[in-house]
Amino acid sequence: MKAAGFYENGGPEKIQLLDVSQPTTKAGLVLVNVKACGLNYFDLQVLREADINAIPLPFWGGAEIAGVIAEVGENVDQFKPGDRVVVNPGLFCGRCKYCIAGEESLCVEFGIIGDSVRGGFAEYVAVPASNLLLLPESFSYEDAAAVPLVFQTAWRAVVSQAKVRPGEDVLILGASGGVGTAAIQVAKLAGARVIAITSSEEKMLQVKNLGADIALDRNEADYWEQLSQLTNQHGVDVVIENVGAATWSNSINSLAKGGRLVTYGRTTGRLAETDIPKIFWRQLHIIGTTMANRNEFNEVMKLVFNGKLQPVVDKIFSLADAHKAYQRLQDGQHFGKIIIKTNNG
Repeated sequence: MKAAGFYENGGPEKIQLLDVSQPTTKAGLVLVNVKACGLNYFDLQVLREADINAIPLPFWGGAEIAGVIAEVGENVDQFKPGDRVVVNPGLFCGRCKYCIAGEESLCVEFGIIGDSVRGGFAEYVAVPASNLLLLPESFSYEDAAAVPLVFQTAWRAVVSQAKVRPGEDVLILGASGGVGTAAIQVAKLAGARVIAITSSEEKMLQVKNLGADIALDRNEADYWEQLSQLTNQHGVDVVIENVGAATWSNSINSLAKGGRLVTYGRTTGRLAETDIPKIFWRQLHIIGTTMANRNEFNEVMKLVFNGKLQPVVDKIFSLADAHKAYQRLQDGQHFGKIIIKTNNG
C-alpha cells in the first residue's frame, strides 16, 4: 500500500510517498480502508521530535481517520466490512484505575494514533474496534476527518475542564487552527462571549463567521492592551491556551480573579516563566487537558453529526502531496483543518 511517511526527523521535506506493507488484522482490531485523514500540528511535532530509535521506520502520522471497514479481526461483532466509520484517535488500556473510572485520556498507557503507533496517512490502518464510530451516510469522509481529535480536545477543554458558563468571557488563542475553530463553536454553544486571537484580517472575518464575538490580530503589538480595554481591565474568565512559551505570561495576566487557564499545547515552546504570586493572590486555576474520555468523545460527535457543531476544512491534499500539506500547516497558512485524502478505492 501507499503511505506518506518519514525515516528521519525534520521538516515537511522529510515526508515521502512510500510503498509499505499493509497492516494485518488481529483479535479485536479492524482494518480500515482510509479515505481521508486530518493533519494536526501534533503531526509536525511527531515529525520533528519523535525518537526514531523507538518507533518503527518508516513512520507515518495521522490521527483523524475516516474510511470504510475492509476486514474485521476475531472477537469483533459490532462492525462489518463495508461500514463507514470515523476513528477515535485515543489509545488506552481499559484496565487501569483511570480507565475503570471512565477517564481514558488519563490512562497510564495513553497514546494517540499517529504517535504511539502508525497512523492514517496511508491507504489502510488497523485500529481497535472499540475506537470506531459509525459515520452517517450524509457525512463526507473529508468532513469526518476534520473532527475527531480537535473537537474532543475542544470539548474537554471548554466544557469539562474550564466548565464555561453562560455569559463568561472566553479567550481562545490559535483560533484559526483545528482545535481553535472547534473551541469557538463549543464555547458559543456553552453561552460564552468568545474573543478569538488570529493572524490576519481575513482570518478575523472567518472566526467571526464561526461565531466569535470579537476577533483580535496577534500581529498587532497592542492586542493584549485591546483585550484589557474590552474587559474594562477586569480580565477574561477563561483562556484556552495552546501557544505555550510566547503567550504564557500574558495569558495569565489576562485572567480575571478566579479565572481559569486551560492548556493543551505548546507550539512556541514548552518552558515558560510563571509569576507565582499572581496565581495565589488572584486565586487563578491552571488546568491541563489532553484529548477526552470516551463519553466526551461520543457526546461531541453526536453534536457534530446533528449539525450543531461544524467541521472546518481548509484544503485537501493527496497522499503524494502530503509534504505540501505539512508545509502549509507549518507556515500557518491554513484556517481550520488540512485534510490528506488517499483516493483509495
